[in-house]
Amino acid sequence: MKSLLNPVLVGVIGAPQGIRGELRVKPYTDEPTALAGYGVLHDAKGERYEVLSARPNGNVVVLRLMGVNDRNQAEAMRGIELFVDRSSLPDDELEEDEFFHADLEGLEAFDAEGRSWGVITAIFDFGGGDLLELRGANGKSVVIPFSLAAVPEIDIEAGRILVDPDAAGLLDDGSEAQANEQPAPARKPRKPKQKPKSGGDGAA
Repeated sequence: MKSLLNPVLVGVIGAPQGIRGELRVKPYTDEPTALAGYGVLHDAKGERYEVLSARPNGNVVVLRLMGVNDRNQAEAMRGIELFVDRSSLPDDELEEDEFFHADLEGLEAFDAEGRSWGVITAIFDFGGGDLLELRGANGKSVVIPFSLAAVPEIDIEAGRILVDPDAAGLLDDGSEAQANEQPAPARKPRKPKQKPKSGGDGAA
């Protein structure tokens, strides 16, 4: 089965809920039940899962998927990551300072002097604040705080972000900037946002 062209992670399947095939899913959407709004979710291999129902249960959402009818089937799906394609996420539902993870990955980080500090390869949230992973041309990676102080400006259309090396901690960890004489263009400030924004008829 064909994989998604631009997958966006919206949830991870956990333990079964009850004996009738319901699944406990950790959502990565603003609204937990927004997962039902897509109708169909995909795994990393491109397999499709039709959502029949969704209901919140604490910090997870309980999904019923077509074809999953007992606890054994549900248990076999534990750990599967669920995706939708970026094209399914409506831009008109985003506020001015919000964006999707998929739009950030691949952006190059420059400081005010036009030096490149690498390309965004991952976005993390370990509970202590959002983080960006930057990978330089030398293959080395550094992790910086995803805050307005460290990342004051973002220009998705130009494929760039502006970083403050001091606020980002880049001047203290021994990392070397990759020389780039091309100056970073002016950008409109945006406040970083991590999770996919729910939109449309419950879509995340």
